[in-house]
Amino acid sequence: RELIFEKEGVYLHTNAKRTNQDTSIPGFIRIVERAGIAALEWSPLPDEGRTAPAVLYTKKDGEGGEEETHFDPGYEPDWAVINTVVKDCQPVPIQEAGQWAFSLPLSELYSLRRARFSLGRNFIVLTSRGGHPLPPLHFHRGGTRELLRAMHRYIVLDQSPVDGRLFLAYPRDSDALPQGFDKLQLFDDGGSDLVSRFIQDPYATTFGGFSKVTNFFRAAIRPPESSIHPRSAQDPSLPSQPDDEPGFELITCGVELGPRPEATRGQPLDKWEDFLDPEGRVKNPEKVKELVFRGGITPSLRKEVWKFLLGFYPWTSTTREREDILRVKTDEYFRMKVQWKSVSEEQEMRNSLLRGYRSLIERDVNRTDRHNTFFSGNDNPGLTLLHDVLMTYCMYNFDLGYVQGMSDLLAPILFVTQNEVESFWCLTGFMDLVESQEAMKQQLLQLRILLKALDPELCDFLDSQDSGSLCFCFRWLLIWFKREFSFEDILTLWEVLWTCLPCENFHLVIACSILQSQRGELIGSNHDFNTILKHINELTMKLDLQNILRDSEAIYLQLVQCKELPVQVKQVLGLCDSSSSEENSSESQSDEAQHLLCQSQAGAASSSSYVPTYP
Repeated sequence: RELIFEKEGVYLHTNAKRTNQDTSIPGFIRIVERAGIAALEWSPLPDEGRTAPAVLYTKKDGEGGEEETHFDPGYEPDWAVINTVVKDCQPVPIQEAGQWAFSLPLSELYSLRRARFSLGRNFIVLTSRGGHPLPPLHFHRGGTRELLRAMHRYIVLDQSPVDGRLFLAYPRDSDALPQGFDKLQLFDDGGSDLVSRFIQDPYATTFGGFSKVTNFFRAAIRPPESSIHPRSAQDPSLPSQPDDEPGFELITCGVELGPRPEATRGQPLDKWEDFLDPEGRVKNPEKVKELVFRGGITPSLRKEVWKFLLGFYPWTSTTREREDILRVKTDEYFRMKVQWKSVSEEQEMRNSLLRGYRSLIERDVNRTDRHNTFFSGNDNPGLTLLHDVLMTYCMYNFDLGYVQGMSDLLAPILFVTQNEVESFWCLTGFMDLVESQEAMKQQLLQLRILLKALDPELCDFLDSQDSGSLCFCFRWLLIWFKREFSFEDILTLWEVLWTCLPCENFHLVIACSILQSQRGELIGSNHDFNTILKHINELTMKLDLQNILRDSEAIYLQLVQCKELPVQVKQVLGLCDSSSSEENSSESQSDEAQHLLCQSQAGAASSSSYVPTYP
């Protein structure tokens, strides 16, 4: 017998078909080779039944009622919640725990399904070639990637084309080839569709199928030790890799970004009349945006410039045209305000939607920026304006209505404009820029793409601590860092972001900058999921905005200089046009990067008031 791999802290979750609770049994996962045959084994800890804590799970609706015979937390993790952690209570007898031990030859493994349990740990479900799934294995201390690397010495794990979480297993021998050709599905569409595609483009149809053969043979004949990582998973002479769990990406392709250039900040925009022609048009809107991006706006000018940045006034409008716009927008605002003001209490009792919006708004208004003198105290007119503008927005956007966080977005605008009508229309422009809660998942995925390209080590560490989803950044993205910086800093940060320079989703680059500024604390300490969340939340009011903005621009410059920047990263930053060829796109980005870099270096050498030209 030869021990190939071993990992402690792997919990087997029993299938709770007869009770309302599910018990996890701690144990070891091993790969053992006997007489040349490798097997995957799990066995409980020897004293598990007497001393180990039992983690109990229960159905969300488990308050009695009809029994659910198919309840299985291992397969439907979102349907189960952690109920309690009990020590020395209801122990699993040793003989019963031992009954759950299993040994499965890797040649008999049919599939491996990966998943992530609610609020935390990764787990896998193994299925044998007989079609029998084994109990879910939860990796409370990480280690799934190491396990897969060890398994890859004996079998080929290939992602299912139908289910991205499912990996199909194929032996590394000649017997795998017949199975492999069935799996390849060279022409996996229906027969009639295949004929039509072949007639339209015989070359693409034929060689598209043969390309799958090439990929299969490349995976089948690749040496086991080089297929995953240049070092062996069990080589003690080489440094170990982070114990990460990034979705079982067996092969990762890094990108060399090159050195990170320096970026400089400038002085705030302090002269507005110089940018207006005799009729009041803004002569050079792009230069105004560049100055705002570089240094923000002098407080005395914010009230006017913000209305342009947020789309209340067009940049090309004259003074006379803006007077007309204000008059029309004022009438429109008060018509909408009358709609909800004229609803009687009796009517509102039959309108649960409006009643719900009002309740949420009143609750949030009473706790929004109360430290600011504009909103402090009881019966403050600022609070009344905050309430009325948000209620009117519900009339303006029936589909969205009011969602938590909108009061945080409105408060700085109302503080600067100190005008009910103007603040309302500026809010509508801001809401067009801010992603809704429903789109937050996509934003977090885009943030992960950027972080993976910038700092794979940090990304892998967060994965290993079950924080790879970056859910702790949710508040950052939802209200644009409103709680992380001081009120005055937020005014500067938002006006910088409203310029939409230097790229799309620059707020995601800022989030990456903050995370990278904390990498030493995160990686260098013994953090887990909960302490990472706690640390990130405690960054409130401890971040230096100018340093973060400087580092964020430097990150952008570093990314656009990279000639082999992944397409996904380009898409997040809006650097590639899907209608143009990749070659032309890369050439233009390279030229742009060189131009920006030269400007940044010139600015650092000359003065802090230089202005780069962003597209």
